[in-house]
Amino acid sequence: MFLPRKIYPELKKHLKIKQITVITGMRRAGKTTLLKQLLKDIPSKNKFYIDLERLDNRELFSQKNYDNILKELANRGLSTKEKMYLAIDEIQMFPPIASVLKYLYDTFGIKFLVSGSSSYYLKNLFSESLAGRKKIFELYPLDFGEYLDFKGVFRLKNEGWKEKKVSPAEYERTRHHYEQYIEFGGFPEVVLAKNAKEKKELLADIASSYVNIDVKSLADFRSEKNIYNLIKMLSGRIGAKLDYSKLSRLAGLSRPTVMNYIDFFEKTYLLEKLPIFSKSPDREIVKAKKIYFCDNGIAGFFADLDGGTKFENAVFNQLRGRGRLQYYSLKNGREIDFVLDGKIGLEAKETPIKQDQKKLAVLRKKAGLKKGGLVGRYLTPNFTDYIWGGEIR
Repeated sequence: MFLPRKIYPELKKHLKIKQITVITGMRRAGKTTLLKQLLKDIPSKNKFYIDLERLDNRELFSQKNYDNILKELANRGLSTKEKMYLAIDEIQMFPPIASVLKYLYDTFGIKFLVSGSSSYYLKNLFSESLAGRKKIFELYPLDFGEYLDFKGVFRLKNEGWKEKKVSPAEYERTRHHYEQYIEFGGFPEVVLAKNAKEKKELLADIASSYVNIDVKSLADFRSEKNIYNLIKMLSGRIGAKLDYSKLSRLAGLSRPTVMNYIDFFEKTYLLEKLPIFSKSPDREIVKAKKIYFCDNGIAGFFADLDGGTKFENAVFNQLRGRGRLQYYSLKNGREIDFVLDGKIGLEAKETPIKQDQKKLAVLRKKAGLKKGGLVGRYLTPNFTDYIWGGEIR
């Protein structure tokens, strides 16, 4: 059974656009499922799915005469006399694919739906050769709203979560699921796994695949040990400002190498760098960024994280995609965890108290933010003036 993602309506709408539909993201986030469902939803029968993990399919696109590729597609059942729809999965397995797509797109008007597991590869590949011919859609692990959908739990529409106070009834109804989301993240197969042991095994497999397949196939980083150690260090610094010099000393790597590694990790959806909120563009550029992992389960696999760090990372993943996300910081070290769209200051606290609210109000005033609030993980006795994290769906 197909379980829809929030990105799906936008993808389906793009079926009517001539441009190539490109779905990218970390492996195992659900790209193939979306690709196959899109193909299924196309009313035409003149459509075909190709997986480039298969050697024979890579050989199909290896032909120097691209017209012969069309002939082979016709032999596989596609008609050249009507609109053709071609879904190609795992395109990172065949680097020359961009020039093939460009020729077939320009010459025969084929509607292509393609997927691949890395923006690092895809964006560099498509930046010039397919300029104006494609639209890239980025797929992340499930957010908490999608998590509830996958678990078959009724999800209240919650567009006004920013103005809500914690609801004890809703907290009790869905808190178990929220705790599971904080602990194990949002990879679809992990969410659907039956027990904690199975979830942990899947996360280990996903992490191993990332290091052994994505990193090795997409970059020229030679030392698997260095990569693994650096990821462990970074996962232990979630929510902290990046200090490249310190990481360089601890990892025994040059500063430029560490910077290249972290840039690669971001472009392959392992983590994300959060910029500072400032009225000065220059300060935004030079001030250190904070890091968060794009999935709690993967972050927890690489490091033994405390509860507060796990919660803050989960809130980051819930807020990502809802607008521009930054953080605010004073010279004395006092911070607001998240600033949404330059307007709303949000502070993640496992058990919020009134004093936290007063501190946030002072910081918001200094930052020039009129709106904001605390985001909590647990219920606080005699205090309800905060947003429960599970309401951000």
